[in-house]
Amino acid sequence: MPHAELTTTDLQRYDRQILIRQIGRAGQQRLKKANVVIAGTGGLGSPIAMYLAAAGVGNLTLIDCDTVETGNLNRQLLHWQKDVGRPKSESAHDKLIQINPDIHVEVRCTRIDDQNAPGLVAGCHGVVDALDNLATRYILNRAAIARGIPFFHGAVNGFEGRAMTILPGKSACLRCLHKGPVPQGVTPVIGVTPGIIGTIQATEVIKFLLGQGDLLTDRMIHYDGLAMVFREFQVRRNPNCDHCGELHQPGSPFERKHLG
Repeated sequence: MPHAELTTTDLQRYDRQILIRQIGRAGQQRLKKANVVIAGTGGLGSPIAMYLAAAGVGNLTLIDCDTVETGNLNRQLLHWQKDVGRPKSESAHDKLIQINPDIHVEVRCTRIDDQNAPGLVAGCHGVVDALDNLATRYILNRAAIARGIPFFHGAVNGFEGRAMTILPGKSACLRCLHKGPVPQGVTPVIGVTPGIIGTIQATEVIKFLLGQGDLLTDRMIHYDGLAMVFREFQVRRNPNCDHCGELHQPGSPFERKHLG
């Protein structure tokens, strides 16, 4: 685990962001103490993990059970041609440590399911959804809500993408958005789209850890790359949501974990 105090190397590495008024040394120390789970190390997970590592988020846990395939390489920038056949979580670990050798990166080479999800996210400060299917996203959404942990959602399709942030007990959740059957099939995607959405998700994580800015709660950003426009949509909580409805009552388990 990274030492809690900022080192001389930290002050050199992060000097430009420490100059930002909303960060400073105290904010950089908060990032160093943070523990973030990233579910998926593919198209979305690559930029998310790279930018959180570069920013100095001190503890990253990567969850991915897949192996690198040639068809991943147009968008999954943590994985290179030489990694084809390797577990994605291990490939991602090696690149992140090269980006920033002073952070701690843990890998979980496992498939997320209803039984293991609560344990996989326990004790972290935030869970990032970098998955590629709605069914597993629901599982992670429910687990994060049950643990009272912020959930940072992102999704892409072709030249389009979206992002939103869920604070359990305080904002609408992913399940509030969707009704009906879970869609199946392979999602088409050009690599620049998860690059854009992933950096938005990483920005949301950093803002949350610092306690700065306005999060994408109860609203969703939609990106249309062909028209090159961003649109914002208000998201209404479903009081009967089977994931979060009861958590909007007084006594919700969510609270911002203290990072010092």
